[in-house]
Amino acid sequence: MTPERLSIFPLAGALLFPGLQLPLRIFEPRYRAMVSDALARDQRIAMIQPQSPENGAPLFRVGCVGKIADVEALDDGRYNIVLQGVARFRVLRELDVTTPFRQVEAELIHEPLDAALSAIERAGFEREARTFAQAQGYAVDWDSVGKLDDVALINGVAQIAPFDLAAKQALLEASTLATRCELLIQLMQFFGRRDRDDGRVTLQ
Repeated sequence: MTPERLSIFPLAGALLFPGLQLPLRIFEPRYRAMVSDALARDQRIAMIQPQSPENGAPLFRVGCVGKIADVEALDDGRYNIVLQGVARFRVLRELDVTTPFRQVEAELIHEPLDAALSAIERAGFEREARTFAQAQGYAVDWDSVGKLDDVALINGVAQIAPFDLAAKQALLEASTLATRCELLIQLMQFFGRRDRDDGRVTLQ
């Protein structure tokens, strides 16, 4: 497989999965330059999490390439864009570049978009998701949830779930849909257990 050269947007807490969309407001000059460059070439931007918030921080090894599906160029040079997830990727090395934005050499991770869970796995996930949503006070249209295919459901929840940086990265790196589903259930069980007095997550 031929390595790909990707322009990256390191953003903690922001995950993108293949087939899903991620809206972004682009205001920093270096990322405005990145969007302009992407629009002039292949419209691709690679989302990946940094391991810490400092500029130039080391990257996690897996991210997701997105294609700009919608763009609004504002008068002051900012952009509002929507990325459509194309494929996960694994970083091989970071490149030494002169552009204001970082670039990597990476290999794309091709995976089936028609993967499916067993009926037992799907039912177990939906049961845990209902419990978690109720505990967190989320209003969910469960009829609409029930109509989602397994990939859209599991990846959609993984993308928006209010977990910490490491947990979200583990979800992105999960190699199969079933593995991601199982990990989501474990995370919902963990993060859904809150101390009644102060609301902190506990291990009890």
